[in-house]
Amino acid sequence: MAIRNGTTAGVKVLTTRAPAAGIAARNRQTAIGVALAILIIAAWLAAHVAAIFVIDWRVTSWWLAVPLVAVQTWLFTGLFIIAHDCMHGSLAPGRPWLNRAYGRLALFLYAAFSYDRLLPDHHRHHRRPGTADDPDFDPDHPDAFLPWFLRFMRHYYGWREFLTMGAAMTVYVVALGPSIPAVLVFYALPAILSAFQLFYFGTWRPHRVEEGKGFADEHNSRTDHFPWLVSLFTCFHFGYHHEHHVSPTTPWWRLPGVRRAMAGAREDGARDGKGLPGMAA
Repeated sequence: MAIRNGTTAGVKVLTTRAPAAGIAARNRQTAIGVALAILIIAAWLAAHVAAIFVIDWRVTSWWLAVPLVAVQTWLFTGLFIIAHDCMHGSLAPGRPWLNRAYGRLALFLYAAFSYDRLLPDHHRHHRRPGTADDPDFDPDHPDAFLPWFLRFMRHYYGWREFLTMGAAMTVYVVALGPSIPAVLVFYALPAILSAFQLFYFGTWRPHRVEEGKGFADEHNSRTDHFPWLVSLFTCFHFGYHHEHHVSPTTPWWRLPGVRRAMAGAREDGARDGKGLPGMAA
């Protein structure tokens, strides 16, 4: 990915630049993004069907449930990350209809969220991150995990989502007759755990206010210094959050590359004696 220096509100940052072979690059990004989205959705569906309909838990040790719930939690997180890329148009650049289709499907499978309702709020978050105008931020509890999480969920999960999910689950149970305990353990529990995972790594950790520790720039975000594999398993590289705010149209699977590029530019700036304030961790 090509990058260049830019200036935002007087702070020098890195921004993305369209490659010279724009159409070919967009097509390649779309092919990879759609393939990864299909892979995540298919893996989520396979784990769901296996856990609820294939495995006979009357004769299978419930210890197997622990890794299954962990895998499903991670795949639920992946569903949301797919939708998040769609909101930025980065799953399929230049194809808004395809982004909408995958975004709506992923969020419906996740917890019957409305893609069209989340979309404008997410862009408000990017315009005014970490401020009172940011729907993802809690100015009354800028460093408290639980109050902030509860405010976040009350904002995004209302009666519309609750009733839609209730109707969908009623049809699901009546039509397919799954075990209710299995649905609670292998659908409801991973969905709830992934909400905590997404909020912790994608909102609270990068945007929380810490006494004596400011932010690098107007993005009001910081990044995690996790190795590639840890970053993938914690939140599909969403912990590289400052990089995401600097380059919001970069898909999740390219964020490690943006992080390396920014780190390299930061090192070049340090050697030249020119700090890049917009690239501090």
